[in-house]
Amino acid sequence: MMDLYTAATINGRRAALAAAECGLAHRLHRLDLDKGDQRHPDFLKINPNGTIPVLVDVDGPEGKATTVVQSGAIVLCCTEKSGRLIPRDPRRRIEAFAWFMQALTDVGPAASALFHLSLAPEPSAANADFFAQRFLKTCTNADRRLMGRDYLAEEFSIADIALYPFIKARSALIGRAAGLEHLNAWEQRMAARKHTIAAMAANG
Repeated sequence: MMDLYTAATINGRRAALAAAECGLAHRLHRLDLDKGDQRHPDFLKINPNGTIPVLVDVDGPEGKATTVVQSGAIVLCCTEKSGRLIPRDPRRRIEAFAWFMQALTDVGPAASALFHLSLAPEPSAANADFFAQRFLKTCTNADRRLMGRDYLAEEFSIADIALYPFIKARSALIGRAAGLEHLNAWEQRMAARKHTIAAMAANG
């Protein structure tokens, strides 16, 4: 049994989605970040950084309890433990790794910039449009990849787990953009998966 400490954020949802899609038994602990649950002494004992998500696996390597932070690391730990979400075919495996990293290192920073800009003391419409276009450019890359494919690595994988929470969170912006029909169709396929439905419902 694992304990997943999470919240209704992009990173939190990614971790919850990975645990659900890997079929791993886990208890979900929802933190209210607005109330400062992440700074509570009990939580800081688990993760001194005071951030979510955090996965605590009481049956980790060599049977020892293991604590994992960072949503990407949690995705990989879940796949390693379950044997799921990483293609067996060598070519598809490489593609899954590449698009997994593309989601976290390209789409992620672009999406985060929009979030941080919304918190800026002096918002600027020009800056907001600039960063929106940067984000949509990463979406265009994913849309092109999904042309003629159901999933990024041709089969459901860690790449789709990594990308989906970003796209879900920015679905309104994507919906207003021209094109991106392949990405929109992929989002609908993702949203219809039973484990995705359960994970998103349980994690806000």
